[in-house]
Amino acid sequence: MTLRRHALARLCAAPLALAVTTVWAQPKPVRLVVPYPPGGPLDIVARTLADKVKDTLGPVIVENRPGAGGNLGADLIAKSAPDGATIVMGAVATHAINPWLYNRIPYDPIRDFTPITLVAQVPNVLVMNAETAQRLQINGIADLVAHARRNPGKLNYGSGGNGSAGHLAGEMFKAQASIDAVHVPYAGGPPAQLALVSGQVDFNFDNIAAASANIRSGKLRALAVTTARRSSAMPELPSAAEAGAAVGLRTFDIGTWFGLFGPARLPAEVTQRLNKAFVDALNSPELKTRMATLMAEPSPTTPEEFAAFVKAELTKYESVVKASGAKVD
Repeated sequence: MTLRRHALARLCAAPLALAVTTVWAQPKPVRLVVPYPPGGPLDIVARTLADKVKDTLGPVIVENRPGAGGNLGADLIAKSAPDGATIVMGAVATHAINPWLYNRIPYDPIRDFTPITLVAQVPNVLVMNAETAQRLQINGIADLVAHARRNPGKLNYGSGGNGSAGHLAGEMFKAQASIDAVHVPYAGGPPAQLALVSGQVDFNFDNIAAASANIRSGKLRALAVTTARRSSAMPELPSAAEAGAAVGLRTFDIGTWFGLFGPARLPAEVTQRLNKAFVDALNSPELKTRMATLMAEPSPTTPEEFAAFVKAELTKYESVVKASGAKVD
């Protein structure tokens, strides 16, 4: 009877052991923090990626944590456990601009993070009010530079505010082209574009997706994209470096980017597993099609390539932000 009871106990315990094993084998959800409000391009891409990698990584829950220009959400990851369960969709602002723009931020953009992969790049575009461009006979970026040099301080450009991407692009443009133009800050990108369309300012550096409708309608004249290479969204437009090489813009390269980071000291095997899952997703036809609708270009990298990219961007924006004089307390 004793042997029979032991055998029966083992038999009854087997399903329980299997059930426990099954429960613990379920993948822990990955928390993907977006440090900006819902609905923007970065948030849309994050949610599309989360859905695409669920078969590889298990559930990926997107959580919006906006505030302080993205600093709050980034800091959340900087202080998270390095186990791969919490990552962030960082951006040029959180990891290259804000460290110089804010008097103090609660994290170090290099020391406190593990780069996983660059996700996408979105060029800005140099646009003029179409009537102004026609009146001044400006058909390209070299014409704009030549006119500005002949008329120092006479042209003005708008942006979404001090320290915004459009403001910093304008300051880099002024420095490299050796021109003087007046910066007019507005409370966000849409008011700045409205000011340009109505002729209150002469030119802007605008998000290519935001400006595309007015470019196609003929209200704005696009002169160049701001990245080093042409954009697949508007391949007919030259890059500023390409069209402005003769007027000092040979190295002009500025745009929006976003990518995935984990906390510092993320184990190499975890980093590689996350990198492979997200890079495979970014290379999929579905993601490329979705990105194209946002005029964003998938830009998957290795963790090492992304780390080098972030360091170079941080160095680049130090001089740009200091030249702009922009500061946030």
